[in-house]
Amino acid sequence: MEFSELIEKRYSVRAYRSDPVEDEKLQQVLEAARLAPTAANRQPFQLIVIHTKGREAELKRIYPAEWFVKAPLLICACGVPDRGWVRKDGKNYTDVDVAIVMDHLILAAANVGLGTCWIGAFDPDAAREVLNLPDNVEPIAFTPLGYAADLPRAKQRQPLSKLVRYERW
Repeated sequence: MEFSELIEKRYSVRAYRSDPVEDEKLQQVLEAARLAPTAANRQPFQLIVIHTKGREAELKRIYPAEWFVKAPLLICACGVPDRGWVRKDGKNYTDVDVAIVMDHLILAAANVGLGTCWIGAFDPDAAREVLNLPDNVEPIAFTPLGYAADLPRAKQRQPLSKLVRYERW
């Protein structure tokens, strides 16, 4: 698919079929995430692939929406801040790196016909407990991964004229 078409067609899927995700497609999506650029190529992230079948109740502690556990897979993108690059002013770039990784992941998923929905409004304490995360690992974002059972809605975005400035503020 042409990149501009991919960007237009990708949407936040909130209804999933239970059809399994082929391992080849999962590997393509994970490989795209692995190849994402990170500051100083530190790759301060870990992806946790979670099968939802039989774990629905505990996974809904992380995010209670019914559709969250309808896809056959969930992916949690975690940051490892002590491995991240730090700017001179102390800004740790791990969150930025994980966001880039997630962006690659969701675009790659759309490219192979899979749906995703970037979720940041989850319960981090529940995520830590359910996924048994070490103290130095931070859950940053989740996405279901599976085949869409809904249709995209029209995207509501501001015009470029409200979002882009040239030369100065």
